Amino acid sequence: MNAPAQGDDLPPLRAVIAHHGLAARHSLGQHFLLDLNLTGRIARAAGDLTSGTTIEVGPGPGGLTRALLARGAQVVALERDERCLPALAEVAAAWPGKLDVRHVDATTVAAHEIGAPPRRIVANLPYNVATPLLIGWLHHAEAFESLTLMFQKEVADRIVAAPDTPDYGRLSVIAQWRCDAKRLFDIGPRAFTPPPKVVSTVVSLIPRPRPAAPARMPDLERVTAAAFGQRRKMLRQSLRSLGVDTTTLLSDAAIDPTRRAETLTIAEFAALARAFTSLRAGA
Repeated sequence: MNAPAQGDDLPPLRAVIAHHGLAARHSLGQHFLLDLNLTGRIARAAGDLTSGTTIEVGPGPGGLTRALLARGAQVVALERDERCLPALAEVAAAWPGKLDVRHVDATTVAAHEIGAPPRRIVANLPYNVATPLLIGWLHHAEAFESLTLMFQKEVADRIVAAPDTPDYGRLSVIAQWRCDAKRLFDIGPRAFTPPPKVVSTVVSLIPRPRPAAPARMPDLERVTAAAFGQRRKMLRQSLRSLGVDTTTLLSDAAIDPTRRAETLTIAEFAALARAFTSLRAGA
């Protein structure tokens, strides 16, 4: 008779939630994923987890954590909600030496410095901090092998959107400038406790060896924020908030001043960012 696999003696997630009183908190953007088929699918989508460090944000009662550990990952779990720590301690006990639980707010942590490389992040992100977390990680994208992340579908749509589509915006440009971004699959509300009001989507982000075009990320962020902040206006108007001469800026980037933000490619936004960097340096 075969011995049980690691983690097989852990109670079902619903029992864990009931035992530890883990009612999801709206203020923390919590929606716990309890379907083991789906947590397993996410873990598989992250690829080979047997080397380096797998970072999970917001593990909650540990559903996805179990799936990652079952695939041989060395996991560092960042959990802000102290109520979840006893449940995660039980998971850690089932996989001795494989799970490091840290009671921290992930928005304050330098994830790119956690553990040994290759580093990857696999997470069902809390809805209320998902975008700021992603932007922060993209600043250090070279430190990660991959990011396999779950977002609200509308956020995922923006991440993977192409130019000249309604969802194309600042997040599209920054994410795709630094990574190869791909939608993997959707997950309906009923898979979660409590069910969110929206569909969720798992996205794969594979950092490029180098950005899609040369630019400084802080300046790319400023240029895209200005351009999409008034996306219905022509660039000669929307870019005025940058505080430089927009005629010169657009001329230096070889971009028609009557165009609108959603028509620009990532390479053109990078050209704008470079021109902005040069104008500020010469001011």
